[in-house]
Amino acid sequence: TLSPAGELHLVPFGLIDDPDGFVLAPFRPSPTIANLEVNPTFAASSPRDIRVIAGAVTGRRDWPTVACTAIAGRRLADSFGHAEFEVAAIEDHETRPRFRGRMVHSAAHAPFIGYNRAQAAVLEGAILSTRLHMLEPEKVLTEMAYLAIAIGKTAGPREREAWGWIEDKVAAAFGPEARILGRDDR
Repeated sequence: TLSPAGELHLVPFGLIDDPDGFVLAPFRPSPTIANLEVNPTFAASSPRDIRVIAGAVTGRRDWPTVACTAIAGRRLADSFGHAEFEVAAIEDHETRPRFRGRMVHSAAHAPFIGYNRAQAAVLEGAILSTRLHMLEPEKVLTEMAYLAIAIGKTAGPREREAWGWIEDKVAAAFGPEARILGRDDR
């Protein structure tokens, strides 16, 4: 989304596929909500580099972007594909409003043959790291331990770097003993 000043706000979101269009449902408070209220458009990109998702949830949001085609906005430069949306309807909610997007443009940029296990683990770990305030530490650490198996077995340098960012965030919240993989394992 774009801020009222035209600055890009890059965050990972899963769009909800709905028969009437795709839905974006951020939690309050959120810069995304404020941006959509002023500029009711958004772009969704599927990043080729999983570090984008881990980076965005750990404060690393400076990834190359290019201008969108049909809306005033930007999208990830290195993506499998992207779609551009105009907000067609808003379902207000005190915790999680739903912005129904009408797709106005989409494009494929590279073939997507799926994420490997380590990339999927980074994605799930990134999501988990955004819920540290909502989940019990034991639940988080159990999930992280399970996801770390895939990192240990199938991660390349990018996935290990991304996993390290996520572990740093979890360790900052729960203490250094929350780190599943040591620095040498990444």
